[in-house]
Amino acid sequence: MTQTVQQDDANQVNPDAHKAEAQALSVVGVDPELGFGGGETQVLGLTLALVAGGQRAELICDPAGRLWEQAAATGIKCHPIRIRNAIDLAAGVKLRAILKRERYEVVHFHTSRAHSMAPFARGFGSTLVVTRRMDYRPNRVFAPYLYNRAVDGVVAISGGVADSLAAAGVDRQRITVVNSGVDCEHFRPPTIQERADARDALGISDGELLISAVGALEQRKGHRYLIEAIGALVRKENLVKVRCLIAGQGAIGPLLQNEVALLRRADRIKLIGRIDDPRELLWASDIFTMPSLKEGLGVAALEAMASALPVITSDVGGLREVVVPERTGIIVPPANTDAIASAIKRLAESAELRAQMGAAARARAVENYSMEQMAARTLALYRECVRKTRDERGAVA
Repeated sequence: MTQTVQQDDANQVNPDAHKAEAQALSVVGVDPELGFGGGETQVLGLTLALVAGGQRAELICDPAGRLWEQAAATGIKCHPIRIRNAIDLAAGVKLRAILKRERYEVVHFHTSRAHSMAPFARGFGSTLVVTRRMDYRPNRVFAPYLYNRAVDGVVAISGGVADSLAAAGVDRQRITVVNSGVDCEHFRPPTIQERADARDALGISDGELLISAVGALEQRKGHRYLIEAIGALVRKENLVKVRCLIAGQGAIGPLLQNEVALLRRADRIKLIGRIDDPRELLWASDIFTMPSLKEGLGVAALEAMASALPVITSDVGGLREVVVPERTGIIVPPANTDAIASAIKRLAESAELRAQMGAAARARAVENYSMEQMAARTLALYRECVRKTRDERGAVA
């Protein structure tokens, strides 16, 4: 059975367990991606939390990437590596040299390209952990080896991700669910003045209702269905005061822009590109949407919930675990324009319902999805994996 690290799970890995092993650990995270998405937000937040808790926590990442830039700005020590693909032997040799020199107790691979380097890390005295964030099934040929043999522990960010791993042949006994976390102090409800300033900066008037979405402009994020829903609402329901801002960049950006043009709703729908920090967009918003077709968990939805926004999400992956239907938001079938439009209309017509769901969303985020909880549970898993690894090696010796 999959281990689930959640507050309401009696079988969770307990952050207070192994107090006898409370000495600091040396940990390095490996994330070679150039962009800075939800995964990199988690990597940086986890590393900062580990450092704040007295651990030695560093990163191995691409010096041309935004993770390197942001981590270095906070004082985190970073080691350079470029991983071109899953068979980059030169990167594997470089990784091995770093691990041999630095002698970490835990090496945490945070992306699939990073994970492909795990075989190079074997034999260097470290415990190896990997995180899986996607809810689609990994390659059945390589997954059993990479997840069952190449690493000592597997983190899934949601039950949906754990199910997809198991479907690919990964041993459920090796999988621990540790939900993603959000900085609930940074992402919080705005003051009246903060909200007014945020709306002024985006050109949103007092009488307009702002719907927002944040995410990579890729097919799997389902933005086209949100655009179609807004177009239908403005046309059929005459909700002329509705505005929609979509933040992000990606391969289908031009296609989505063309969709907006075809609907002739450029005055109501706008793609605003990548933003470094979505907090002010969330502060200006009345409703947050995440119409994904696939989603590991949905960090952007967590940030919106922490900001006390009601959320409309698709019934996919980890989103169905995050949102409590009719309490913290509305869950709709994926790729369903009419359902998205109906949910928006319902929330648009009731400020009271938006406030109730927003308050409940904030409470749920703080209770279950804080960055501190994610870091504590991850650290508890590290300690358990280190203990097991030492016991196994001692038995072999």
